[in-house]
Amino acid sequence: MSDVNEAQFWQDLYDTENSPWDMGHETPVFKRLAESGDFAPGKMIVLGAGSGYDAHLFARHGFDVTAVDFADTAVEKMRSLQDSENLIQIIQGDIFELPEELNGQFDYLLEYTCYCAIHPSRRDEYAQLAYRLLKPNAQWIALSFPIGRREGGPPYVVQPDRVIERMTEHGFNLLHREMPQDSTEGRQGIEELLIMVRQ
Repeated sequence: MSDVNEAQFWQDLYDTENSPWDMGHETPVFKRLAESGDFAPGKMIVLGAGSGYDAHLFARHGFDVTAVDFADTAVEKMRSLQDSENLIQIIQGDIFELPEELNGQFDYLLEYTCYCAIHPSRRDEYAQLAYRLLKPNAQWIALSFPIGRREGGPPYVVQPDRVIERMTEHGFNLLHREMPQDSTEGRQGIEELLIMVRQ
């Protein structure tokens, strides 16, 4: 098996139909947020977007969405879900190698199952990436998953308090946190919604 930092690692999982992160539908918590009217449509980036269900969800609600993934199957699925009225921009590539022209371009960064997929040694690098992609006062909207304590991965477990601490160290302030009641089946109690604002 190839390295978790390489596209081939994830493509191998898709090829063997071992992709439990892919629920086959939009994330219920994000559907609630998109429909709430509490978030003014703006430019959003989704890192490790997978099949793109959530990217397309926000596009349908008027957001200008850029979705990033480096696995062929994920990108093909995102393209297959495109419709002419709610197009998303798709970038196939490593999130840590995004072009500098994307710096400071986004009002929102949507996070779900990307943070837990990267090796924990790169989590500071991820926080730095989020900071550089977002505009001042932009929001990092994250469903932290899976909460717990165990060795190994992916997915590598997260502790929301530590996530908040790390993001704060890299220039974010906590705006909102909640244990959602509308988590998808099987994920209740092991994910927490965190919304943080870039300074």
